[in-house]
Amino acid sequence: MDLMYRSTRNAENQATASQAILKGLAEDGGLFVPERIPKLEVSLAALGDMTYQETAYAVMKQFLTDYTEEELRYCIRSAYDAKFDTTEIAPLREADGAYYLELFHGATIAFKDMALSILPYLMTTAAKKNHEEKEIVILTATSGDTGKAALAGFADVPGTKIIVFYPKNGVSAVQEKQMVTQKGANTCVIGIRGNFDDAQTGVKKLFGDEALGETLAKAGYRFSSANSINIGRLVPQIVYYVYAYGKLMKAGKIKAGETINAVVPTGNFGNILAAYYAKCMGLPIGRLICASNENKVLYDFFRTGVYDRNREFILTSSPSMDILISSNLERLIYRIAGDDAKENARLMAELSSKGSYTVSDSMKKEMQDFTGGFATMTEVSAEIAKLYAKTGYVLDTHTAVASCVYRAYREESGDQTPTVIASTASPYKFARSVMEAIDSNCAGMDDFALIDELSRISGTRVPWAIEEIRSAEVLHDKVIDKAQMEAAVREFLGIR
Repeated sequence: MDLMYRSTRNAENQATASQAILKGLAEDGGLFVPERIPKLEVSLAALGDMTYQETAYAVMKQFLTDYTEEELRYCIRSAYDAKFDTTEIAPLREADGAYYLELFHGATIAFKDMALSILPYLMTTAAKKNHEEKEIVILTATSGDTGKAALAGFADVPGTKIIVFYPKNGVSAVQEKQMVTQKGANTCVIGIRGNFDDAQTGVKKLFGDEALGETLAKAGYRFSSANSINIGRLVPQIVYYVYAYGKLMKAGKIKAGETINAVVPTGNFGNILAAYYAKCMGLPIGRLICASNENKVLYDFFRTGVYDRNREFILTSSPSMDILISSNLERLIYRIAGDDAKENARLMAELSSKGSYTVSDSMKKEMQDFTGGFATMTEVSAEIAKLYAKTGYVLDTHTAVASCVYRAYREESGDQTPTVIASTASPYKFARSVMEAIDSNCAGMDDFALIDELSRISGTRVPWAIEEIRSAEVLHDKVIDKAQMEAAVREFLGIR
């Protein structure tokens, strides 16, 4: 029997996995969630001998039940191939008492590749399964990494177009260069004057615009999403936590059934939600440590039970986490409310109208597996320098947030549980912040000189994702106000 998906805002709004992936967002504005979290069928003991691709199939077949084995294996095989620079796909590196799960070995050197390498295959397969004849328009907001990973995944994929909105002054120089040099006749990249929350809110508004949807349908188009609001993004992310557990067993660091902790640098909450789903599947995860930067809305939420976005938006050295509206938190709220769509819808309406909501005491008890921490930019720089000096291992700014939060958690709690830290981006993607943390004399160097210096001091090769943009031509230079997003979409699609 197929596992069905429900909207977090209306339990009557249901879809199969492939339908949910095609839609991206439910018609009522809610997010699709599985009606139950399936249990992992493979034994924990068996995980140590499984490849990434085998682990992916074992996990994803439990969630994507209306895909045939042949379809799902095709999607996995096509996604996790030579696009990654290691056959391990997501290697574990031990440094200073923690295990860093490197999720940046894909085409765009950020963790978004782990899911966005497979999403185009899941989506085009879903279109065939559901006899979808309209062209799929991927509409995405990005805080830096999703945009490029989605562009790389969907560029020149038949039957699709992709439009990416990013905050013009809210991403790193490398992140922006990666996006604005993207090739592909079906791609469109637009900077907006505003922050990521503005871009994300604008995209959700476009999804919910019924009149625009009708206009698109008449023109032969339909919207879908590559953001983590799409369940097709979230399910593949569960895989790497299960895989990391197997890698720890194989290395003799833990035994089958032993508990581990997971630390995740978090902005939109999808990555740590995937770890929570892995725990719900039966993976022995103890503490889920949510690491925030100075935009610490999630830290405050886990501490108080109050989610409040009414605060200053701070631009930090970890821009992919500069977020005050964490969309995927809605999936957790729905679950801790006892899968109560009406209660979740009420809380989301409060967030929309007042900018805040408060969960009940009973809901707070359901969040006890989570703990939060945050790190300032000064602390992040110090963490990068400290770990490099001690071990020679170089962190990017986002992973350094998690590393710093974990260090504080371990010192305060005394918890010595083996811990996996999600390493979400290559340090090359944020070379200026990384190198200035390690060597203050680098401040006057240009971005690519810093990249070369990072290669020298780390003893690692500059990734191809960086090399290819050194002299790449800028192909997308449009910058607009957030109020012009609909007009920009219409212009790209050639509709009135």
